[in-house]
Amino acid sequence: MQIGVTKIIDTFAEAFSMRYCRVLVTAYDSYWLEAAVREFCGYSTSVIACDCEAGLERWQDGTESLDGRPGASILAFGFSAEALGQAVSNRTGQCIMTCPSTAAFNGLTEAGQSVPWGSHLRFFGDGYQKSKLIADRRFWRIPVMDGEFVVEERIGISKGVAGGNIVIEGTDTPSALEAARRAVDELAAMPGIITPFPAGIARSGSKVGSRYKALKASTADAFCPTLRGRVDSQLQPETNCALEIVIDGIDEMHVRQAMRTAIQAAAGENIVAISAGNYGGKLGKYQLKLIELFNES
Repeated sequence: MQIGVTKIIDTFAEAFSMRYCRVLVTAYDSYWLEAAVREFCGYSTSVIACDCEAGLERWQDGTESLDGRPGASILAFGFSAEALGQAVSNRTGQCIMTCPSTAAFNGLTEAGQSVPWGSHLRFFGDGYQKSKLIADRRFWRIPVMDGEFVVEERIGISKGVAGGNIVIEGTDTPSALEAARRAVDELAAMPGIITPFPAGIARSGSKVGSRYKALKASTADAFCPTLRGRVDSQLQPETNCALEIVIDGIDEMHVRQAMRTAIQAAAGENIVAISAGNYGGKLGKYQLKLIELFNES
């Protein structure tokens, strides 16, 4: 399959079932809101080493947010509800509660499962915290130096899909970078998904295992241009730079739509091919075949 001059490799991305939550953050203005989001989403690219995978889903204006202030929706993913709840509580306490003027709310009120959130953070109030029940939702008011930090007692957890991906193969680094940015810019407008790596892009794709026993993952040598001739390369002969975009979403449909959008945006001049990373179908529940993405309505 071709999109213009770009070949779409007949392969698949291997994705996994994960749990996710939606954290709604509000603040006095966009400056403090962006600061809170940036801190919360720091060091959250891959559960290979991070406590969760997290990223901005979308910004909200005062007409959408619960308290009428500028807001942001963050999606966070983890392997279990318990592990995700712990990660989100820690990040909220360290990165949102510390940020001036912020508040934090549960963005999955209809989720079938929830875990403690504000009920953990309330202890920071040292006995001066207060709770308020509004329409069956309990909120905690924790005294802080600029007034009160408001956080919902529990956060909803649902089943999501993580690890959808595409690999962009360029003839040179500038072309591959430009194509990756085109794709990420298109994805930024799509709800229900995040791209958790730096600016949405990963240059260090991984494979399972390593020759070093202490490591559970190591460089995806099949996609490293400098290792041609030393490994079984999966790169096209003209490829000199490969970049990966990893996509986590609230369900398979959103991930598939995002992968298709990213492929269409990335294809173009000096992009030799677009491929995907997988583990031979042995690990992930979902095999997202690139060609089949374009047979869907």
